[in-house]
Amino acid sequence: MTRARLKAYFETSLAGLTQPTRSDWIFALRTVSAGLIALLAAYALRLDHPQWAMMTVFIVAQPVAGMVLAKGFYRLLGTLAGGVAAIGITTIFGTGPWVLVTVLAVWIGICTFVSSLLRNPEAYGAALAGYTAMIIGLPAFGQPHLVVDLAVARCAEIILGIVCAGLTSRLILPKLASDAIISRLKRCILDLAIYAGGAFSGGDRATLIGLHRKLVADTQTLGEMRAYARLEAPSFAPRAHPVRRTIGQLLSALSAARALHSHAAPKNAALIPVRSELQVLVGELAAKPGALDDTAPWVARLDAISAKARQMPDAPVDQGDDRVGTITRLTIAADFAEALKQVLRGLDALRSPAARRQGRASRQPALVVHRDYPGAARNAVRAALATLLVAAFWLTTKWSEAAGTVILVAVVSSLFAARPDPVQVSWGFFKGTLLALPFAFLVGQIALPALPGFGWFTLFVVPILVPAALAMANPRYVGVATAFAINFLAFLSPHQAMTYAPGPFLAGSASILVGILLAIGVFIVVLPADPWLAANRIVRAMREDLARLCLHERVPRRSAFESLAYDRVNQLMPLVQNSGRKGEAVLGGGVAAVTVGLEILRLRSASQNHAIPPDAALSVANFLRGLARELLFRAPGDPQTATVAVVRQYAAGIAQRNANSDALQIAASLRIIAAAMEDFPDFFARDKG
Repeated sequence: MTRARLKAYFETSLAGLTQPTRSDWIFALRTVSAGLIALLAAYALRLDHPQWAMMTVFIVAQPVAGMVLAKGFYRLLGTLAGGVAAIGITTIFGTGPWVLVTVLAVWIGICTFVSSLLRNPEAYGAALAGYTAMIIGLPAFGQPHLVVDLAVARCAEIILGIVCAGLTSRLILPKLASDAIISRLKRCILDLAIYAGGAFSGGDRATLIGLHRKLVADTQTLGEMRAYARLEAPSFAPRAHPVRRTIGQLLSALSAARALHSHAAPKNAALIPVRSELQVLVGELAAKPGALDDTAPWVARLDAISAKARQMPDAPVDQGDDRVGTITRLTIAADFAEALKQVLRGLDALRSPAARRQGRASRQPALVVHRDYPGAARNAVRAALATLLVAAFWLTTKWSEAAGTVILVAVVSSLFAARPDPVQVSWGFFKGTLLALPFAFLVGQIALPALPGFGWFTLFVVPILVPAALAMANPRYVGVATAFAINFLAFLSPHQAMTYAPGPFLAGSASILVGILLAIGVFIVVLPADPWLAANRIVRAMREDLARLCLHERVPRRSAFESLAYDRVNQLMPLVQNSGRKGEAVLGGGVAAVTVGLEILRLRSASQNHAIPPDAALSVANFLRGLARELLFRAPGDPQTATVAVVRQYAAGIAQRNANSDALQIAASLRIIAAAMEDFPDFFARDKG
């Protein structure tokens, strides 16, 4: 693919992000319709706060049905848990106001801690359980006998909204998560082919970087959709693990293409044919319409290229480069072909899932799943402290509208605590809320009091909420648009009899805006979040994984290492992907660490082969011990230890003393590890903190 075609494709892809698609319009109209149905049903049931039913529709609204069901399910669980907690806390501590708000703040802290350790919709449900107790318990302040009625009413309103959103998402032109995963994976494969074509042909660097970022972002979204698809259809559960492995193979292929681009060797006679065949294949894959309808021809060609790349070249062919360097580059090319082949097979597995195999092999020790306990503790302390301080202000001043401020501080400080940049997310929430205020005033305080009735309500609200829902379908504007839609309904507070009351409207609106600003201030001042601290903890865990692979007596299965290593990369992506070159270096190092781990496993397996000469096995053992020391003890900026500095000498010595293919493959693995650590030196060093 030429540079011009690569650049034109990337610019066209970016332009398409700002234009609503047919599916965006379906999502917008479906969401607004579900909200109106929920509100009408709430009116018919004479619920106390019917706006919560309609708000819930917009809170759980997602373009994909599985996302709606997942978010709705965990919203229901969180609401029930928060309601039970509110009843228990208010019943026991309701007579003492200071004790009550303190216990509620502690409960919010506990739920925020749990939420920060979880991911996807489970985290949302845990955070909701915390601030729902505040939403229910605070209005019952001084009237503990009302808390049960408030909890039941809140649950009924939210259940109604969830049911309306879930049914419409499944019945009205549904977009299923399983289909969306397949569609997005196909798009990622084609993007990977375009990137690889540009990398193999020396494409424009800036365009390649942009496409690399897009691929990383898309793979992150693909990973997040796994949980939603499992809840959407139980039949998808057996495919959840293949999705994670396929995402990992996609990243490995991306890393291999990047490595071949960074370590190009134009004069390498053995590599040129393999590289040319790969370039032709990815070019055809990207350009041919319906190329992924049948993956069998591509898999067969990739198998042939991989086999050709893994053949040991004859020594006379290696003019202009050393033989180990040639084998190293051929190994990377073979790894790219193999990874792309596995991605295509993963696509086939998603489209035509096979029955789960019986009698699985006994499990070997797996690596430890990373959970960020220090970050979770910080988030918990911050949410509890912020809620308690604002509640203390409310109790001291006895300002009635400050209760709304307390609730908003609890919501924002808990809900956004675990985001990589909570200040930015909260600020987007504030902008959407502020933008909703004049629209809610015009509709709720001027139009509806003069023209009451559900028909007029629909006429005034639909032209406002449909554009908001369209913006919710666009990843660029989803945060601000969702805040706008939710708070527009909160400010509007639709009832069957709307009255003109600007004083209470403005006072309540001000308390909400002040609460969001206070939460932002807490994020800035109280234990400010630093995504790099969380990222460094994940990186440290990845280095410890590699050290464990070097030293542990039992060698884990390749699939077990891949699964958890790619899971760590998935955790790392949202923390660093918007951090420019520094983030790209860390993320690139994370993917390179997977490559290093696989090469370590290859070395460990080879060293157990009796056909390997004893001197080669001894060199491998010495190198692995030195590598473990390097990973565990060297700090960024420190000079590399002698073990890593002489790894190329190890490889050259093994190649000189042994001409058999197994020994040469060991030398190539050593060179691949050396290249990865040289490309990302700080990633493979212990952070000084």
